[in-house]
Amino acid sequence: MAKNEPAQGAAICDRSGNPVADSCASQGRLLSLLYGTAPGRAALKVLTQPLVSKLAGAALEHPLSTVAIPPFVAKKHIRMEDYAETKFRSFNAFFTRPVKPECRPVDRDPAAFISPCDAKLTVVPVTENTHFTVKGADYSLGAFLGCRRLAAQYRGGLCLIFRLTPDDYHRYCYIDDCRPGTTRVIEGVLHTVNPVSAEYVKVYHQNTRTVTMLHTMHFGDILQIEVGAMMVGKIVNHPHGKWVARGIEKGYFEFGGSTVVLVLPKDAVQIDPQILANSENGAETVVRYGSRLN
Repeated sequence: MAKNEPAQGAAICDRSGNPVADSCASQGRLLSLLYGTAPGRAALKVLTQPLVSKLAGAALEHPLSTVAIPPFVAKKHIRMEDYAETKFRSFNAFFTRPVKPECRPVDRDPAAFISPCDAKLTVVPVTENTHFTVKGADYSLGAFLGCRRLAAQYRGGLCLIFRLTPDDYHRYCYIDDCRPGTTRVIEGVLHTVNPVSAEYVKVYHQNTRTVTMLHTMHFGDILQIEVGAMMVGKIVNHPHGKWVARGIEKGYFEFGGSTVVLVLPKDAVQIDPQILANSENGAETVVRYGSRLN
């Protein structure tokens, strides 16, 4: 694929480098007030606590929450024809709805490195001192993973950051045939993963997250990390056997924006040059569950 320069100032681009409208742009002003003012930061001390997100999640399980579904579908332009169900017992049941398999085909080519989810993707290098930079914020991979020794194995590799917004499909899959290790939970708070927050806090050091080592057949040992976010009551990972096939659902997020991060060893895969160009220019790339990234 020819590499095109993303449009100047574009925050989100498609696979050809063309700008895409941000469905959550209207949140920016409110989040700037929360993160950029003293009263807002005081409110965040409460709003980012896991208990608040759990209470919000409980409210979204109530049958009365279904009244929020039609305006949400209309505002986010969600293609309900992609989903088998049309009636839901709660807003959370709607939010975690499974897609029709034919609407998210998984690339079965063993050489294809696929996206685990629908998302806005940023690719950043892991430096030799195991740090990575997102939106100008410097992160320690060791702090993110909760283990400096583990982080050292990924010097010179890549971090693929898949940011899900509320209009995305909120289930995620295994990216290759693999033997998954035990999933480890790192407790934390729940900041929004909207880029506005990155200007003020290191969300990937602070948010609750789950870490799983995937011993993949074609790409080496890859780390998959699910990161919770504000108003996400749960990260739900399914139990699986000793071996799983690519495309099998790994889990899902309940309501809210959230993030999946893949940490790749050095030289594990050559990512599509256009995705890299978008990332280098500060733009996220829209990707789909099961689609090829190399």
